[in-house]
This record gives sequence, C-alpha cells and structure tokens, in this order.
Amino acid sequence: MTINLQLEQVSDAQLARYAELIYKTAGIRISPQKKMMLSNRLRRRLKASRIDDFDTYLERLKELPTDDPEWDAFLQEVSTHETFLFRDEAHWTWFQTEFLPEIMAQARSGARSKSLRVWSAACSTGDEAFTLAACIADGIDDSAQWKIEIVGTDIGAGAVRAAQQAIFNERAMHLVPDSIVRRFFDAAADRQSWKAKPLLSRWTTFKQHNLLEPLAERPFDLIFVKNVLIYFDAASKKRALSHVIPLLAPGGALVTAAAEGVSTLIHDLTKVKPWLYRKPERKA
Repeated sequence: MTINLQLEQVSDAQLARYAELIYKTAGIRISPQKKMMLSNRLRRRLKASRIDDFDTYLERLKELPTDDPEWDAFLQEVSTHETFLFRDEAHWTWFQTEFLPEIMAQARSGARSKSLRVWSAACSTGDEAFTLAACIADGIDDSAQWKIEIVGTDIGAGAVRAAQQAIFNERAMHLVPDSIVRRFFDAAADRQSWKAKPLLSRWTTFKQHNLLEPLAERPFDLIFVKNVLIYFDAASKKRALSHVIPLLAPGGALVTAAAEGVSTLIHDLTKVKPWLYRKPERKA
C-alpha cells in the first residue's frame, strides 16, 4: 500500500534501524530528536527512487554496495551541513598571519623546502580547500616556485564532483574578501556564481574517502578536520582520529572546530588553541 509521503514519518523502530545503518557506515549518530529531519530527507530519496515505504528503501540500501550512487545520494541527504568559503574567521586569521609566515621563514632559512601539503578532510563541496588555495596564493609572493598540494576528501561522491567543478554560489562566497574574489575567481555572466581560477585548481585534488577508514596518502604539513566530528560519538571520533593524526608530519598542525569535543581524545599533540594542535618536531 502506498503511504502518504507528505504526512508520514518514520516510526521510532524505523528511526533506530536507519540510525544503526548510518552509524555503521559513516560513523554519524542520528539522535531521536532528528526524527522529523530524517523523515523529510528520506521522503526525497523515496520519491527519487520510486519506492513507496521506508522499510523497503532501508532493505534496498542494505543490499547495495556503499559505493553505489544511491548510497551516495542518501548520505548526502542525511549528512549535509552548511559550508562556505572563509568559514570560522579565527582559523583563517591564524593561517594567514601565523602559519604561512612561519613556513615561509623556514623556507628562507633552508629549514624546509618550498613545499606545502594540506588535507581538507570532510571537504564537502570544496569551500575549505579553495579558501586554503586562495590564502596561499595571496600570502606567498613566490608561490609559483612552491609545490602546493591540497587534498580534499569527502564521503560523498556527489560532493567530490561538485568540489572538482570549483564553482561557488553567492552564499558560499559571501565572506570572501573583495580583493581575493577579484584576483582568484571569475564571475559568471549572471554574477550569481564564481569559478576558481586555474591557479587554485592546479593545487587541489579531490577524492572520495570515509574518515572511518585509513587514507592512502603521504604525511601532511596541515590537516583541517572541522565541523564533522561533532556528528560522531566518542568511539567514531577516536577511530577517525586514529587515521588522521598519523598523517600529520612532524611539526605539522591539526585544525578542528572548538565544539568537536576531541580534546580528551587527542594525545601526543600539543594543544595551542581550543581548535589547534601541533605535532612535535622530529627529534635530532
């Protein structure tokens, strides 16, 4: 029997089953308070999939491999959160006025090569990765002589595809300084969206990745893991961090969000700010 998708909500039992599947797959906790949110977003997937009830859709998800496009669409629905360039001003002030001058001074002194590797974890549509690229292009005068690598990862293939397009709407661009917009982004004819210039795109690569699994990459000088672990419980946070922290190079920095609740889970790093941790330099 077809249900009325305009009125029906998942039952408590259905919510529990969906929550268990989401947690097992992505490490994200769906609380009972999210019942209406989950119901609304599930209706969209049922309509798109031409499936009439929540139980049938759940069984379909269980049968599909997690790299199936439907899984990607489902996870995008239940895990979507707001993102835009230059989000969290304090982080970008630190990056521009402390981190970049520090590595430039090290390069001038010969203490490091002119190279920088950054991981933007749970990058969504690439807003954070392109903020990093724009700050680097603006802050390092001889950036053409540097090897810059910015790796963005996200669990959603759709988010990765959007990030690769490097196109951002007016909402995503609302905090970008005018000087940065003029130098590093091209406006569309309707002035409703902007595309990152090739200089920024050359530095960025994006790939699908689940934070609950290891990432096959070389160590990074800087890792951003922001506004994602807040959706994880302690066990999932610990598991994700066990994959993140080993990829931080000696002397490297880890940026989180202050509300992530990870301070008691991070060991062997020095806490510099509520959201900033540094890995000790390698001993001589």
